[in-house]
Amino acid sequence: MKIAFLSEMGFEGKVPRNHSNMRVEFAQMCALNADHYPMTQIDKVSKKYDIAILLVGKTAAFRDQIYNIDVVQHAKKFASKVLWMQEGPYWVFQDMPLHHQFWHYNLLANVDGLLVENKTDIAYFKGILSEGTWVEDIPSLMITDLVEQYVNTQKEDKVIIGGNFCRWYGGFDSYITARELEVPIWAPSMGRKVEGEDQIEDINYLPYVNWVEWVKILSSFKYGIHLMPTAGAGTFNMNCSFLGIPCIAYNDLDTQYQLHPNLAVDPGDIQTVKKLVRMLKEDIDFYNECSTKTKELYNQYHSEEAFVDSMNKKFKTL
Repeated sequence: MKIAFLSEMGFEGKVPRNHSNMRVEFAQMCALNADHYPMTQIDKVSKKYDIAILLVGKTAAFRDQIYNIDVVQHAKKFASKVLWMQEGPYWVFQDMPLHHQFWHYNLLANVDGLLVENKTDIAYFKGILSEGTWVEDIPSLMITDLVEQYVNTQKEDKVIIGGNFCRWYGGFDSYITARELEVPIWAPSMGRKVEGEDQIEDINYLPYVNWVEWVKILSSFKYGIHLMPTAGAGTFNMNCSFLGIPCIAYNDLDTQYQLHPNLAVDPGDIQTVKKLVRMLKEDIDFYNECSTKTKELYNQYHSEEAFVDSMNKKFKTL
């Protein structure tokens, strides 16, 4: 099956397996042996494909660029089926100007199907679109060739939280609960950092690094907490699972309830989060169970083999 991805990224071609910044969408393209094209040059695609996947960036600036381009009709000229692929939470388009909200909806209504980030998102899209719309999840993925060596890294007594002090990442909640562990707290540097965060004395910030270096650094942590109210790809939770790091997070992410079932909580249930934090800290058997189980579940749900098998089965139903 020949597949093309089109996105706001400027490169053309395939993603190599040794790419040093193997983000989720790169891993998905790589595993599907797909070609990539810049969406702004969609009218120049000359090859024929079975499936074209439109990964529309969530920024208003990019959407302004393609607002007057009928990307669906262009894609239908070279692909038998055209799919839209979710980036960000299902509601992200509703934070945009009104004309972008209707543009977004019209795009969804005119493609042949939708690929969403979580099974929990499917009901939303089936609800706002016509009955019978093809909607499937596209699982988050890692290409692990360059990071297999870090799976058995010795864990240090420290915790990493998944994001900064803004609503998108819920960093404040992660920080407050991480303090219960009474170990050093670390956080990655993200694009939505709030002014003044760097002055919090008991948080150490990691520099921005590429994906391979990120997995290497993450592998030394004993605990992960990511109370992010924005349900997206769940990359942090999946990375922790691959490395055997128990991660506490909300249960609206596939990568949380599938990979960390003992540590998945209802959104906003900080009371339960604190109980789980204490259990991980005080009950070594519980910790070891969570660590061992999550590595097993990663292989079951989010390995490359599981991903390719799952997507092939879904594409056959188009």
